Amino acid sequence: MPPIRAGTKPVAERPNLQREAAWERPLRPVSLQDLELVERAKAGHAEAFAELVAKYQDRVFNACLRICGHREDARDLTQDAFLKVFQALSTFRAESSFYTWLFRVAVNQALSHRRSSRRRREVSSDGHLELAGTQAERLGDRSGGRAFPAADEALEQAELMPVVAKALESLDDDHRAVVVLRDVEGFDYQEIGLILDLAPGTVKSRLHRARAELRKTLAPHWRAQRDSTV
Repeated sequence: MPPIRAGTKPVAERPNLQREAAWERPLRPVSLQDLELVERAKAGHAEAFAELVAKYQDRVFNACLRICGHREDARDLTQDAFLKVFQALSTFRAESSFYTWLFRVAVNQALSHRRSSRRRREVSSDGHLELAGTQAERLGDRSGGRAFPAADEALEQAELMPVVAKALESLDDDHRAVVVLRDVEGFDYQEIGLILDLAPGTVKSRLHRARAELRKTLAPHWRAQRDSTV
């Protein structure tokens, strides 16, 4: 399997979507390019799997970091996820996208690792750097930041990222995973259900609860920013 250097480049930013209706639509159709690469990898072409690693390793690392809360553990989990997927390529039947399948392995490993750890470690001091600017904005938007439009203009991204990352870390494991998959990675409800083995209705209820918790945690910050612009 090709070497993995997770977390070596900024995670690509997604569009800053404004309306919930846009988030209800599936964001990740099955990639024919990915399916072709998987088939080539099955046939023994190592460079094909290397392309999949290069394409997805930083997003997988980002999600693992946001869930497990520790940089070195996230790197190990990313490595392990790709290794497991590589070893199980023959079982992939394209019933979901390769990306969804990969994330199912990685996210569940990260959750299992965190839950089995006796010592809950805090996110490293630079952990928020893995949360790209538009990702922090989107999490802020989904948790009520748009209630104070002036605050959005006054708050610099460099200040927003650690605040939102800290609020995300305050969520429990189940709710943090749903927020990471939905509001950071952009999976739709059906995909999240496949990844976490949950019914779509459960995904929606957990997301609603998680956003409410984030809103509660971030509300004093939004108010302070609003007041500073008055």
